[in-house]
Amino acid sequence: MKFFWVKPLRVLPRREQIAINSVEPDQVSLTVVLSACADLGALDKGVWIHDLISRKPEFSEDLSLMNALLNMYVKCGDIRKAKLVFDNIRIKDVRTWTSMIVGHALHGQGQEALRLFSALEEKNKSRSRNGCGAEDQLLVPNDVMFIGVLVACSHAGMVEEGKMYFRSMIEEYGIKPRLFHFVCMVDLLCQCGLLKEAYSFILAMPIQPNAVIWRTLLGESGVHGNKELGAVARSELRELDASLVGDDVALSNIFAAKGMWEEK
Repeated sequence: MKFFWVKPLRVLPRREQIAINSVEPDQVSLTVVLSACADLGALDKGVWIHDLISRKPEFSEDLSLMNALLNMYVKCGDIRKAKLVFDNIRIKDVRTWTSMIVGHALHGQGQEALRLFSALEEKNKSRSRNGCGAEDQLLVPNDVMFIGVLVACSHAGMVEEGKMYFRSMIEEYGIKPRLFHFVCMVDLLCQCGLLKEAYSFILAMPIQPNAVIWRTLLGESGVHGNKELGAVARSELRELDASLVGDDVALSNIFAAKGMWEEK
């Protein structure tokens, strides 16, 4: 079959071009283009691909393709369409659940994200009781899913639940926290005004706190009038090596997506 997407979006053909060239897209090529749409925020192109998929029932059974479609809608900010795609995926894997949970969380729908995570845990408990078939394997949450869960707790102001999920991630699922998880926890505590607890949490971290963590503490110290902790955070920021800034930008984008980051 002729592969007609050398550069997925720049040469993405219209329906007429497909008809003229007699090119029939397959699941692999559509998955590649959907990934490009997601990365570039090209929602209109993604919707067009969705239309192609809907015309072929066998495409809807390709989990990799449907996960790419779901991820495209999430990254492009159309959570309503993403949820429709999620609901229509007959057999879901961890990537399916992760995309939807993180999508809800990063777009300000914390309660929805937590409800979905609870539904996954209940589904796993039910499968454990009843035994797992080939299509019914346990869907073990991964580290990315827990980022979504912790961000959701921050949105909803659910401090105790956030602490519980953080412990569960480590103790029940054996996931070693990454910097993202620590950032989420500091943000959760700071957003709820627990600045001293956030500072204690930072001091107990097994890895070096980065600029995002100190800026979070600095910003919320200003909001809550805690000049002492604000001074500590400002001092720590000054001591950080400038080479860390590039990594911090990638992390701070998560919080920019949900409207909780302000330049101080």
